[in-house]
Amino acid sequence: MTLLHTLIAFFVALGTLVVVHELGHYLVARWCGVKVLRFSVGMGRVIWSRRFGRDQTEWALSILPLGGYVKMLDAREQDLQDISEADLKREFTRQSVWRRIAIVAAGPIANFLLAILLFAGLYMHGVPEPVPVLRAAATQSVAYQSGLRAGDRITAINGAPVHVWSEVRWKLMQLVLEKADARLDVERPNPNGSGKLLNTVSLPLGSIAADDLEGDFLAKLGLSLARPPAVLGKIMDGPAKAAGLQTGDRITAIDGAPVQDGLAFVETVRESAGKPLTLEAVRGNEPFTVRVMPDSVEEEGSGKRIGRIKVEVPLAPEMATVSDDPFTALAKGVRRTWDTSVMSIKMIGKMVIGQVSLKNITGPITIADYAGQTARVGLVSYLSFLAFISISLGVMNLLPIPVLDGGHLLYYALEILTGRPVSERFGEIAQRAGLGILMALMLVAAFNDIVRLMFQG
Repeated sequence: MTLLHTLIAFFVALGTLVVVHELGHYLVARWCGVKVLRFSVGMGRVIWSRRFGRDQTEWALSILPLGGYVKMLDAREQDLQDISEADLKREFTRQSVWRRIAIVAAGPIANFLLAILLFAGLYMHGVPEPVPVLRAAATQSVAYQSGLRAGDRITAINGAPVHVWSEVRWKLMQLVLEKADARLDVERPNPNGSGKLLNTVSLPLGSIAADDLEGDFLAKLGLSLARPPAVLGKIMDGPAKAAGLQTGDRITAIDGAPVQDGLAFVETVRESAGKPLTLEAVRGNEPFTVRVMPDSVEEEGSGKRIGRIKVEVPLAPEMATVSDDPFTALAKGVRRTWDTSVMSIKMIGKMVIGQVSLKNITGPITIADYAGQTARVGLVSYLSFLAFISISLGVMNLLPIPVLDGGHLLYYALEILTGRPVSERFGEIAQRAGLGILMALMLVAAFNDIVRLMFQG
């Protein structure tokens, strides 16, 4: 069922993005008076179609589900001998260069508009996210050396307010690409127990390369979310219950070493398969000590032996839900779409000059995997994924590669500059070169997808 859910989530996402993209081309073409012959979801042989409207446009499903197209009346593709004079005026190449630019650009613009609306809807709805309160960092980490401590709450980065963890990650990611350091405004618990202390910390980001952004680069800096104390939840039959532990017990130390939080407790138990542990704990206000022997079990998927004592430990960080009014949400949606587009272009530029590995190029397999994962998490995560993929599709189609929308826009820009269309010979050579580049990118993406799949497996 997991594979089926992944495939459904992938094809729903892909179908939505393709329809929106091609609908952009279609609507602007109609607005400019160009006759549209076919609107196809999918490529290759048509397997289903119906004709509608004054122009009897054919709405079709094609056999290959990756992509789609809008076929217009075009002298480069059809014989126009039997076309009426009225329809000849509606032929694509006879339109002004500005109309052709509008029609071609409408597809990527539709993808950006979809992302804006999705982000705006999510901002209006409100998304529960972790609050940026920090866990204790290792003493040798960049975060600790910069002065960040456990319990610090990040409130702003370089003057821009942040409210949730995803905003922290996003802003730091942008600064890494800009090769700039971060200035963090933090609230720190007052040791006297009253109020908060305000502090500003300079966080150098030079240790993070652009290639690191694909993984958990925050952990490399020593930044991670604070977790709840190691307070035991439900006790099941097993080592914990046999040792006399009860729900509500708070673990303070293991073998004499203080326990930072619930996550540290879980990690220590996992690493202690078949090894006896001496736990120091508090029940109510009474401290006590107990000895427990974790079971040694095989972790599913990895084959590794891990320790378990059969007890639940809450690990969820502090959460907050931030919702905005429609105008604020729309403005934030525009800004998020713009920032994501700019970041995508910067990443592509760094790939071209060799500063970022081509391993970051992903294809349908990875996208399908992410679609399935986010769909299983919930609708909010899935819609966020859809917005990001829509932006990626818009940016990709604007690349100045012949056969893509950006390649056609490049032709029209040259036509504006020179006063005449590019020659057919030049267009043919450019199309072949563009197709070669596109095929190479697809092969790299497929290779990366397969390597990721094998590595994860």
